[in-house]
Amino acid sequence: MLLIDYQLKAEDLLAPIRDLWRIAGPKISLWSRLADEGRAAPVFTVNGEYQSQGWTEWTQGFQFGSALLQFDATDDAQYLDLGRRQTRAKMSAHVTHFGVHDHGFHIVSTYGQLWRLMNEGRTESSDAERRFYELALQASASVQAARWSHTAAEDGYIYSFNGPHSLFSDTMRSLRSLALGHQLGHAIREENDARISLLDRLIQHARTTARYNVYYGQGRDTYDVRGRVAHESIFNVNDGNYRCPSTQQGYSPFSTWTRGLAWIMLGYSEQLEFLSELSDDQLASCGGRGSIEQFMLEAALASCEFYLQNTPTDGIPYWDTGAPGLPLLGDYLNRPADPCNDVEPVDSSAAAIACQGLLRLGRYLGNDDPDAAATFWQAGLTVLRALLREPYLAADPRHQGLLLHAVYHRPRGWDHVPAGARTPRGEACLWGDYHLLEVALYVQRIARMEKYYSFFG
Repeated sequence: MLLIDYQLKAEDLLAPIRDLWRIAGPKISLWSRLADEGRAAPVFTVNGEYQSQGWTEWTQGFQFGSALLQFDATDDAQYLDLGRRQTRAKMSAHVTHFGVHDHGFHIVSTYGQLWRLMNEGRTESSDAERRFYELALQASASVQAARWSHTAAEDGYIYSFNGPHSLFSDTMRSLRSLALGHQLGHAIREENDARISLLDRLIQHARTTARYNVYYGQGRDTYDVRGRVAHESIFNVNDGNYRCPSTQQGYSPFSTWTRGLAWIMLGYSEQLEFLSELSDDQLASCGGRGSIEQFMLEAALASCEFYLQNTPTDGIPYWDTGAPGLPLLGDYLNRPADPCNDVEPVDSSAAAIACQGLLRLGRYLGNDDPDAAATFWQAGLTVLRALLREPYLAADPRHQGLLLHAVYHRPRGWDHVPAGARTPRGEACLWGDYHLLEVALYVQRIARMEKYYSFFG
């Protein structure tokens, strides 16, 4: 289990965070050149070089959003110019992409970052430019919310790219698009001019995910362990009834793919922060603040507690908590993760996402539950410290990635296994790199007592 350093302070990480920005700058510039050369969005590295897939270009928001994070952290205007130019040039097709559930990744990481920086007074703005970003955010929120399936429980969910039967845990973080659309006063219109609230769809999706993708140790099935997360839930589209858990990238429906767990941890923690900014009147028609915050907080607590219990002492998880080779590693939870073992790979990208969820939940709990707040906050700092060190930080300028020992799709064998090894290792992925930058910016702002970093500004 995670060995939490209760003495660690956010300020203690400022020096390694500065090193991160120094290392990241040239690599982010390289990612930009890849786009200028007309290459598809980079996804993961092979022998240290970023490779593209082309399919849905789901990492492109991370590609250009990383430049905006670099500017935010360093005030180096070349990265603002880079992120702004390529958002305008490349991201418009993603705004109206009806085939993906990734709008919170694509659009909030680019148009949303630019809009936030304007609101914070970090960039000069015109009314026309602001309205351009806002229209992109409103349109994206509408497209995301239109990917809608109803359940027999009279709720619904944003369905994944697998189709209307499929609810992914990943989409909890993509709900940011609906939140910003609502914040901008937008709603969608359906047949006969029916008005659909983006906030209502956000809360319905979060409730459905909490009900079916997160477990609470209440005997739902033989594998009902509190905090365990199913990557995917399957529904009968004819009557909306839940059918079974499933997974695309995990080991099995009855184990926990740790990146799916991390999306749940961060998604609910972030939405709790967003809800705290809304009035009771706005939440009344969606079930009321009490009931909404209760189910979201329970999902956040359960998943974060599970992470603490099922992660090695340094906070870097193996790719799936039920991966079949883990017993061969012996007492693997009571020592640091071994990214170079030949049995099961770790996934540093899951750690980068999860540690931000831990930090945000710790801050959210604050004075209401100071013991739990301290546990989660210090756990997040502990994980981030590990990610900012070798063997995870890619200090070698010849490696195009930032965060080493990430895993993309273990079941399909997409990750590079070096010669002489039997498991993937030593490679990076764009979502891992982006989320390492994002959590570093989050902690840097707190350590410097600057404006709190949130997607909604």
